[in-house]
Amino acid sequence: MDTNKIYAEQIANEYSIKNELKVIALKKLDRKAKLPANIFAYSFGLIMSLMLGLGMCLSMNVIGDGKFIMIGIIIGIIGIIGVGLNYPIYKKILEESKKKYSQDIIRLANEIAKENI
Repeated sequence: MDTNKIYAEQIANEYSIKNELKVIALKKLDRKAKLPANIFAYSFGLIMSLMLGLGMCLSMNVIGDGKFIMIGIIIGIIGIIGVGLNYPIYKKILEESKKKYSQDIIRLANEIAKENI
């Protein structure tokens, strides 16, 4: 792979005259396609990591007085499973969302590419 060629193309793209409206619309579509997966990943990951931390605190007697060790272990295991499943679920949601918007994004990208030729 020729990194100099890739770098030169990136610089040329920065300075080339584009139809800004179409480029902005393409960026908005791209963000719109990725937004549901990102929102899910951050919120689910946050909740599961908090569950993991709560389970650890309960099982190590940081919170409580030794009565909640088993509950802490169960909550911690649920948190570990949730954290482990976060990325595969994110990828699945992203794939579905990209499928939904792929026709519009490809069409708009092809229009922009044809204008620059």
